[in-house]
Amino acid sequence: MEDPSPAGGSVALPGEEEEQAVVTPLVDPAPGEGGAGGGPGGAERETWARQMDFIMSCVGFAVGLGNVWRFPYLCYKNGGGVFLIPYMLIVFIGGVPVFFLEIALGQFMKKGGASAWNIAPLFKGLGLASMVIVFFCNTYYIMILVWGLYYLLHSFTDPLPWATCGHPWNTANCTQVFRGQGSCANRSAPPDLNLSLLLPLPPNSSCEEMEGRRSPIIEFWEHKVLRLSGGLDEPGQINGQMTLCLLATWVIVYFCVWKGVKSAGKVVYFTALFPYLVLVVLLAHGVTLPGALDGIIYYLRPDWSKLGEAQVWIDAGTQIFFSYAIGLGALTALGSYNRFHNNCYQDAFVLALINSGTSFFAGFVVFSVLGFMAAEQGVDISRVAESGPGLAFIAYPKAVTLMPLAPVWAALFFLMLLILGLDSQFVGVEGFITGILDMLPGSLAGSVRREVVVAICCLTCFVIDLSMVTEGGMYVFQLFDYYSASGITLLWQAFWECVVVAWVYGADRFMDDVARMIGYRPLPFMKWCWSYITPCLCVGIFLFHVVNHRPLSYSSSYVYPWWGEALGWALALSSMLCIPLSVLYKLLHCKGSLRERWQYLTTPIWGRHHLEYLAPESEAKLLPVPGQDKANLLFESII
Repeated sequence: MEDPSPAGGSVALPGEEEEQAVVTPLVDPAPGEGGAGGGPGGAERETWARQMDFIMSCVGFAVGLGNVWRFPYLCYKNGGGVFLIPYMLIVFIGGVPVFFLEIALGQFMKKGGASAWNIAPLFKGLGLASMVIVFFCNTYYIMILVWGLYYLLHSFTDPLPWATCGHPWNTANCTQVFRGQGSCANRSAPPDLNLSLLLPLPPNSSCEEMEGRRSPIIEFWEHKVLRLSGGLDEPGQINGQMTLCLLATWVIVYFCVWKGVKSAGKVVYFTALFPYLVLVVLLAHGVTLPGALDGIIYYLRPDWSKLGEAQVWIDAGTQIFFSYAIGLGALTALGSYNRFHNNCYQDAFVLALINSGTSFFAGFVVFSVLGFMAAEQGVDISRVAESGPGLAFIAYPKAVTLMPLAPVWAALFFLMLLILGLDSQFVGVEGFITGILDMLPGSLAGSVRREVVVAICCLTCFVIDLSMVTEGGMYVFQLFDYYSASGITLLWQAFWECVVVAWVYGADRFMDDVARMIGYRPLPFMKWCWSYITPCLCVGIFLFHVVNHRPLSYSSSYVYPWWGEALGWALALSSMLCIPLSVLYKLLHCKGSLRERWQYLTTPIWGRHHLEYLAPESEAKLLPVPGQDKANLLFESII
């Protein structure tokens, strides 16, 4: 048995000869065209037309709706400005190191989220897990865009349809907003008061008479948009208008990604930058509204006692893994289209600054409007600040109805919401498609058109999404959101990524590889994070999530049945189990002693672009194929 060279190669164990693969030209093929380097025919792997395309694509993917609606909510919930302390600390010990690791891995291996783990083939389950997660994420995330498009199409009427009662979807309990009359909410409201109870008290009415009344924005959201049923076991009928919005959104996504990064890289210049323009306009208008300053103060007011609460640190860590899009494999796919000597180390810090800066800036936009909303209704800001869909589709639209030129601000907000999520969506789809194409064998990949694969992917997701445009669709959406791409799955993924790179492949070895790409070694701090700090952080947050797990509920009134919880855990485990099951399968399938199996299965599979710096003693691994040109080589592989 021949020992592997320091630079790579593979060890051929007894019974493994059939797993050797022929690799022909010494150039990287186009994505999805198979082979150890990426494809047959000598076609070079597609790269970004300019490096700014990569930056914009990463900004478009990682900077999304979570920056606008989740970070501001967590900031005020966890001590205001004090929340920035654990947030920034975890950015540097968790967010940036894993963010950099994923981009650098893709750039070094020239592969997407799945095949990039040829760097340690025993753990290719990491790539499969990331593809499962990003597939689920692509499937349910688009529903937020569908709702945003639906609101946008209803924003061109005056008054706005969610500002008044009297519509077919309204009930007899619908009550419009009356300004300056006070509210039952600020008299005897419980701390977990639902926004549906934030109803002003009309003249000559008592709080008892207002009990059971609902605001028009709540009824528009639940009866017109969601057509909410009684539970997960009551799917009801499909919403025709919502289905058309769903179809339109998927068509847009398809034509953004069907030609690959050359076309997607152009689209993101608009989709990544336009939301910033709208945020600036909304902030310029928001700070002029009455009560805006109170909202901003509420957002930033420090509560130092919060630093002693474990939940604050957990929220900070979870938010970073969500907003940095870690563990989805899409960052690895984007990095794989970089030129080999691109300075991905510098890019990682720039992108982290943009991501966290956007979150912080969005807080001023959101809370200036929520401060105005609270002042108009005469309630505390905590009564109008919600996270997730409640903020995007209830609180903010409600505030817009109180503004002059309401349709203009509504259209601007929902256009921003749509575009902010759109680039995250099509970059996520691009990451999934890249992984699929990279896994195709060379004999098949050359005959498969990218456009067909993208169409099949979009159509499959569309069919699954039909379950989310039914009357019980919101319950299905929340199940996907809470389990399939949750904090637990992303933490599990990030933990194994760090362990495999630092302890299986070798942290120093990977640092040397990065140095070959960028021309210098990153700070040793990165190696310490991959080896010790980040894995411990992931384990701590993961255990906290598991120990404090509570049954999933919707609006604190509907608790999911046991079979709904079981379905949710099946979604989570479908990605999490990919890692241990693939390791077990490979070890059992391989032959030889356990030590030989480990050595063989942890030997990297190099691509053609790696050959330029293989050590001289590795040349014995590259044997001329009889009858072929010397440039055509047999390169050992263990795919």
